[in-house]
Amino acid sequence: MKNFLAKISIIATAFISLVITSTSYAEAKSQKEEKVLIVLTSHTELGNSGKKTGFWLPELTHPYYELINAGYTVDVASIEGGMAPLDSKAFEEEDEFHQVFLNDPILMAKVMRSIPLANINPNHYQAVLYSGGSGPMWDFPDNKDINRISTSIYENNGIVSAVCHGNAALINTVLSDGSLLIANKRIAAFTNEEEISLGTAEIVPFLLQDKLVEQGAIHVNGKAWQENVVVEGRLITGQNPASAKKVAQEIIAQLQQEK
Repeated sequence: MKNFLAKISIIATAFISLVITSTSYAEAKSQKEEKVLIVLTSHTELGNSGKKTGFWLPELTHPYYELINAGYTVDVASIEGGMAPLDSKAFEEEDEFHQVFLNDPILMAKVMRSIPLANINPNHYQAVLYSGGSGPMWDFPDNKDINRISTSIYENNGIVSAVCHGNAALINTVLSDGSLLIANKRIAAFTNEEEISLGTAEIVPFLLQDKLVEQGAIHVNGKAWQENVVVEGRLITGQNPASAKKVAQEIIAQLQQEK
């Protein structure tokens, strides 16, 4: 695991000038006018457990490459900007995109130099995707820039989406009419069952499923750790890491339908 993280730092640093002056094959394929924003956490501490957390890599890479390969431009932002913290536990599980990421200086640079969320102009994007990992449970709720960006994109007929713990971004998003974005809408998000199975139910500040229901959402449970994506108009949500790619596919389908 340490070797993976060390390789990330070495490769990204070595290619940083290349990133600025050139594009990867995937980036060169981006021909569509629509832009998608992926938002990562900046939170690194797993409560008072003494353990580290951050964003979950497959919940970035799976949708990112799906969108890039469909021709969309994808920017990566984080709450604070700069180096977005990657939860190293992701490398303990096999994933087809781990090595792709390690060989992609473009995406690594986007993670290392993520755009501060406060600097984002939502008018430049047709969709936003809030990525998961445990970190968002601390810095996504009540974030004024998340609220600003989500409300603007949604009310301009754009798409607001989230996967896994990234749904914490939706808890307190208030539309301009004063209503909650998620009120009376079907949502797929990380379940109580999945949180308990991780052993983090007593560590996270709240149970995401319970909080969403408390805020008026209709939580749609799927099987634990299996793909479950819910499309509620221009609100697209996924339950867990297995749902990340499908969330991107639904974003693409809706963007293409609207043209």
